[in-house]
Amino acid sequence: MKAVKVEYTVKPEYVEQNKANIRRVMEALKDNPIDGMQYSTYTDAEHPNSFIHINMCRDEATMAKLQDLQEFNAFRMALKASQPLSPPKQTTLSLVGAGFEL
Repeated sequence: MKAVKVEYTVKPEYVEQNKANIRRVMEALKDNPIDGMQYSTYTDAEHPNSFIHINMCRDEATMAKLQDLQEFNAFRMALKASQPLSPPKQTTLSLVGAGFEL
């Protein structure tokens, strides 16, 4: 299993637009699911303009399929253009245990 966490902070005035862009990605994933992938996004409860994306995939090839999604690429370009307060930082996670199977 491959798991990645991406964290970043947007300007307060960009929060709602970022959420809308994320919703478009999630709708696209619902319409065209990627088998072996669980993808979710959260805001930090104490810092609502900080976002955390968690992507868990069966393998590297499955994770790479996200790059083929037009809505995901549009989200990434819009985020970059918004000049976030802290740019996306990716962390690779090591699984200890899970109550599900991909």
